[in-house]
Order: sequence, then structure tokens, then C-alpha cells
Amino acid sequence: MTLVLATHAPADPDSVEPEIFASIQGEGPSIGRPVVFVRLSRCNLSCVWCDTAYTWHFEGDERPHSAGLTFDRKRNQVKLSPEDVAQRVRDLGHPHIVLTGGEPMLQANALADMLDLLPDHTVEVETNGSVTPSPRLDVRIDQFNVSPKLAHSGNPADLALVPERLDAFATDGRAFFKFVIAEPADLDEVLALRDRYRFRPGHVFLMPEGTDSATLRRRMEWLAPLCLEHGFRLSDRMHIHLYGDTRGT
Repeated sequence: MTLVLATHAPADPDSVEPEIFASIQGEGPSIGRPVVFVRLSRCNLSCVWCDTAYTWHFEGDERPHSAGLTFDRKRNQVKLSPEDVAQRVRDLGHPHIVLTGGEPMLQANALADMLDLLPDHTVEVETNGSVTPSPRLDVRIDQFNVSPKLAHSGNPADLALVPERLDAFATDGRAFFKFVIAEPADLDEVLALRDRYRFRPGHVFLMPEGTDSATLRRRMEWLAPLCLEHGFRLSDRMHIHLYGDTRGT
């Protein structure tokens, strides 16, 4: 069994390197923490503003994306064994892993094989919340960062907001919810979801949509008062301020 990972997309398609890297977690409850990121390829959803479209929007994919770009699969996707991925994680020297994507849950069994080789690492998963984790993977997860996709993502609600999955995460103390907000009106959907699924207090973050510092700061000016009003937590995107919208950061 192999893992399908995103790459750093070098000029030479025959020397692609997987996007496995050490950095500072830039979002959500672990913001500021040194971690090793493992970025998986492929996604079951297609957000029009996705900032990692190179993990799924390959040539021939007609799903819309605001940038209007498609990516060459050979240059942006690489397959590695769980043993190879585990060794690369060890070599980076940090005991906390963030599995991200794409949608990591699509490769749950291969990820479980990889994590079996890293028994002393703690594990955080960034997921859109629409895919059920396999039992073998679920037992190794210390924290779920669940980012349900609102209407402005362009995804149909019946694909993005799966009731049984949101119910399960809402009752799981490991799960935190992170909602991407582009306009103040997006909050109405968050409030409706909170009321329906009774998210745990302190487990809901609002995060501005944006891939540059100026946009993030402008949106946080009106997002911060909304968090104060409704008791939500505010998440920045620290990596954007530090490194810009670049891979491997």
C-alpha cells in the first residue's frame, strides 16, 4: 500500500519531492506549534478558493476554481511507501505530525500503516469533515481540525455537510471546528450549524479566507467583533504572514 502525496513541483518532473516539511502550525488550536506537515494529494471536495488546488485540480478536472489553473499530475503528485514517509518524518526531528491535504481521510489505511511506525508521535489531522476515518486511523489521532465547507466554497451542501459526520465530530472531544469566512454573512451558516450540532464551547474557530496579509488583516477587523459577540475563537493564518502563499511552509 502506498501514500499519494503532494509535491514541491520542481522544474524537473522526474525529480519530484514530497511535501513533507517542518514548520510552525499557522492555524487553529495548535497555532504557533513546531510540527511536521505531511501533505496528502487528492480531495473529494473542490473549494473555489482552495489554496492547495495543486493537490486535486489536475489537468482534465473541470470543477471550477477561482484561479482558473489546472496542474500537471506527474509534477504535483508522488507515491511513497508508508515506511519512506515515516523515515522522512523522523528525520525532521519533531514529535508532532499534522496530516493535511487534500483530504487525508481518503488514504486512511495507508496513513495508519505509516503511523504504526511512529508510535511516539502525536498526530493532528486537518479534514473537511465529510469522510469517516477508518478505525485503525481514528485510534491514532490526537486532534481533529475539522473545516466544514460553507456555501461560498462552491461545494453542494449534501456533499460537504454530512449530518452523521458532523454529529460524530461534534461529540468527539478531540475535534475542533474551523470555519473559513469570506463575508460577514457567512456567519449565519456557522450559527445554524452550531445550533443544530451543539458544538462544544471553545471548539469553534472563525478564520478569514485569504492568501495575503492585507486581505487577512482587513477581514479580521470585522471578524474579531463577531467572535466577541458570539463566543467563537479567532484564528489567524500565521504562515501567510511569515512565508506568503507558498508550498512547504
